[in-house]
Amino acid sequence: MGGLFITFEGPDGAGKTTQLRILAERFAQEGYDVLCTREPGGTRISDKIREMLLDSANREMHARAEALLYAAARAQHVAEVIDPALQSGKVVLCDRFVDSSLAYQGWGRGLPLEMLYVINNFATDKLRPDLTLLLDISPQEGTARVDKRCGGRRDRIEDEQDGFRQRVRQGFRELAGLHASRMVPIDAGRPVEAVHAEIWAHVEQIIVKKEGSA
Repeated sequence: MGGLFITFEGPDGAGKTTQLRILAERFAQEGYDVLCTREPGGTRISDKIREMLLDSANREMHARAEALLYAAARAQHVAEVIDPALQSGKVVLCDRFVDSSLAYQGWGRGLPLEMLYVINNFATDKLRPDLTLLLDISPQEGTARVDKRCGGRRDRIEDEQDGFRQRVRQGFRELAGLHASRMVPIDAGRPVEAVHAEIWAHVEQIIVKKEGSA
């Protein structure tokens, strides 16, 4: 089949990390070699950038600086981790990728989408996921989940206002329409098992497609 690149997207609190872990276990049971990673992060350098981006003390960070830092972390991540894993035939599951930059810095911060596409195409050498699973949840429920998970100690992005979170959600939804061939919206407000069942159905389709084109 060759390498398979699947990304998880969605607002904070949508359950991406949980669903990624469950999917990784399912792939392992089926005999696939799986790599799980996240953004920002995934490498020593990218994790250092992550600390700057999420530190609540850095509230004065300009939107353009934020976008460039995310892209820088992503460039290192792709070059050091994602691309080598795909070249070796692994299944790569990534918690967030380029679509998060478009939703958060584009719709959320109001930066021009065309510029975000340019810097992220450069950062990733135009790498595209085979499948993007968009876990959709209301900002209110997402925030409640985040607060339950972290005891109210939010990072810089999680602590944004409701209007920002609404714009981000709208951005993800519009991206799903623009990239319908790879980006699948999934109702994340349901029980974990139901969400995974829908995810696996979409994954099976992409596996058949990849194996058919091999």
